[in-house]
Amino acid sequence: MRSLFSSDQFRGFGPSFLNPCVNCALYQVHGDRPAALRKGVREECPRRPGVYGMLDAHGVLVYVGKAKNLRSRLLSYFRAQSRPRKARQILQEARSIVWEFVPSDFGALLRELELIQRWRPRLNVQGQPHRRQRVYVCLGRQPAPFLFLSRRPPAGLTGCYGPIVCSRKAREAIRRLNDWFQLRECPKPQTMIFADHRELFPVVRAAGCIRYEIGTCLGPCAAACSQRGYHERVLAVRDFLAGGSREPLESLERQMEAAAAIQAFEKAAALRDKLENIRWLRDRLDYLRLARQRNNFVYPVQQNGNPTVWYLIREGQVVSAQIVSGDRRTRQILGTSLETVYIKNRLTMGPGRGEEVDTLMLVCSWFRRFPQELARTLNPVQALNLCGRVALAS
Repeated sequence: MRSLFSSDQFRGFGPSFLNPCVNCALYQVHGDRPAALRKGVREECPRRPGVYGMLDAHGVLVYVGKAKNLRSRLLSYFRAQSRPRKARQILQEARSIVWEFVPSDFGALLRELELIQRWRPRLNVQGQPHRRQRVYVCLGRQPAPFLFLSRRPPAGLTGCYGPIVCSRKAREAIRRLNDWFQLRECPKPQTMIFADHRELFPVVRAAGCIRYEIGTCLGPCAAACSQRGYHERVLAVRDFLAGGSREPLESLERQMEAAAAIQAFEKAAALRDKLENIRWLRDRLDYLRLARQRNNFVYPVQQNGNPTVWYLIREGQVVSAQIVSGDRRTRQILGTSLETVYIKNRLTMGPGRGEEVDTLMLVCSWFRRFPQELARTLNPVQALNLCGRVALAS
């Protein structure tokens, strides 16, 4: 059967879009037994940063990793007493080891994520595009928008946020927010009739579900609210999800404390559960929004005697990587790239793809672990001035 799917055969890592110094030269050792692989690594692999891959007996890439010191990292797989169970499993399937050099540790991280997203090795967990299902928090479906989760946001939405990991907690938070702001959750065929819509022959309409009766929906299907009044609730939930008013959280906290004060512990516990779910969603969205706002700069990296590389980071995404040199033409190309990334393309601050969130998390983690590297970054205006360009817009 494998011969029918030859596209799985590994023929090289492929080009690097974010590491201009990588020449994509691939080094490889073979061995049917771990001892033969260990011998090949000892003889051929130097102590340099880079990325590596493990190939099985069919030539399929099953694992990708990165290392500051490739030689030490690869030899650690052969230390039976100290290697973890995951390393043992990888080594059992490996029949070839391939690697390429990357000029810096940050570049190796980017290259590793790039290769995982491209090849999707089955023994990798972190960085897999579809290993953890992500969904978007969507506010839409006219004429009476409401909150729902979707893997692929449809067109014409009033608001879209995320992505976040799909979980029971996410679904519960959406349900609680629809209840709090009294937005509908009707199925698609349900007709919406607002109170301010004039009908030629007015009739008394029954609500489509019990949510109107228990006060968790304004009842747009039963002409129980005006379109303007419903739209005000839509604006309120959009403001909450965008990081504005915290009124639902503050109100639930007050209600929970009041219930606990009169020893209504069951009611207090129910309010606590609502509060935890809504706060969980708000915290996730706040983290993504603030991370995108803060990570807009140029990160210069020069390591191991390699040329300096400027990583152009916009909204937490490494948009481009440029080699810096002193000649005039290179400065002109670099200045044009800076203007394209930071001035002509305005910041969108919208939801990103799942793969983009992985890159955002990688960038945030790197600068959290190495705050001294964050101090070396340049804001776009400084970078443009170094290239001889004048920033006409910030």
